[in-house]
Amino acid sequence: MILVLVCSLSSCGEKVASQEISIGHRENSPQISQVSKQFAEVSPPNVIQELRPILEFYQPQVIIVTPQPDEVLQDNKVTASFQVKDLPIFKDPQLQLGPHLHVILDNQPYIPIYDLNQPLALPDLSPGTHTLRVFASRPWHESFKNEGAYAQTTFHVFTKTDDNNPNSNLPLLTYSRPQSSYGAEPILLDFYLTNAPLHLGGKEKADEFSDWRIRVTINNESFIFDRWQAVYLKGFKPGKNWIKLEFLDNQGNPVKNAFNTTVRLIDYQPKGKDTLARITRGELTADEVRGIVDPNYKFTSTTPTPSAEKTPQIQPKVEKQRIPETEVPEVSKTKQILPKQPKLEVPKAAPSPSLSPTLPEIIESPAPEPQPEITPLPEKAPQPTKPRLGGFFNRRADKMSRPQAPVVPSSNLPPMLPEIIESPAAETKPELQPEVTPTPESTPLLEKGEVK
Repeated sequence: MILVLVCSLSSCGEKVASQEISIGHRENSPQISQVSKQFAEVSPPNVIQELRPILEFYQPQVIIVTPQPDEVLQDNKVTASFQVKDLPIFKDPQLQLGPHLHVILDNQPYIPIYDLNQPLALPDLSPGTHTLRVFASRPWHESFKNEGAYAQTTFHVFTKTDDNNPNSNLPLLTYSRPQSSYGAEPILLDFYLTNAPLHLGGKEKADEFSDWRIRVTINNESFIFDRWQAVYLKGFKPGKNWIKLEFLDNQGNPVKNAFNTTVRLIDYQPKGKDTLARITRGELTADEVRGIVDPNYKFTSTTPTPSAEKTPQIQPKVEKQRIPETEVPEVSKTKQILPKQPKLEVPKAAPSPSLSPTLPEIIESPAPEPQPEITPLPEKAPQPTKPRLGGFFNRRADKMSRPQAPVVPSSNLPPMLPEIIESPAAETKPELQPEVTPTPESTPLLEKGEVK
């Protein structure tokens, strides 16, 4: 008996060590379970675990309004419409996620529906039989598995055929996820089952499909599921990955029914920026994305406070820009530059060194006035000549010496205006030279005085 027990235990160990590993119900297990050489089952992201109970109160009931079962349509353009009870269907405008429907035409990738008011157009359908499958989905694309969450209809375009017509007496596998592209791991693996025991409550029927299994093959690595549940997997390589799902009977053979074997191709690119990738990486909190499960929820973020903190940082920058507006040093610079400007304009009015600093800005009006003011200024220069001349001739000498007055300031002005007085000096000198020449004639007048 001992030998028999040892042999039986060893045989069981060999089955567990085989490539196809049976995965039990690990929904409450946070530990990582290696399901193959490359892939491991892990717990759902924390944010999804927090949001999932909010939707557990819903038991969605899905109805296909059009097309009707077994309806023959005389057009290859078909419009499908749906009704959903006990589940709000919407999409958060910012996060672009929300409860929705997965609509599968034949065995094509599903089409998400977020608005029930707009019918789904199915153009260019091939003539023959087609099947439409629909089920309710959570915002992170996990299917609702309650009774009534799934609906199916088979219709015909122009005529009936054997294609896309599943047997309603056999179990049917509907592939859901993975699909399309992903920006973070773990990646959800989910499917829908009809006409098969749930393997959840221990109330399985004793029939040939009571021990059904789902064989999953990813990039040539296979493992087995024996429970109908959503699973999160890690181990995908960046780039293209292919996934294959098969429904197996009690003996491990594929059940031949339409759509029971499905293959999908996905693209995994780490560091994605979409909402689901950020939720998966934990970059968003449950409060920030609660709007994807509650259409009336409004997130009151704490972002205004940091923005308010940023505003005072901007204000000093504005004050720094206002400081040059006073321009006190710049005004002083202009005052230093202003004396250079009147130097260009003063020679037009025969300026004097005393008036140039006093009239830097009032240049328009004093233009005609400085001439009478300049004439008395040179009178101070000929005063030393008065003691040399005497009596009545002294007055004449003053009159004769007055034309010499412009010559005296000209000798003094060049250091003040070296470049500006050149043009006016050239004009005054030819006029003064004939007046200065009579000075030697004054000397013979003195000789006449001696004769007296």
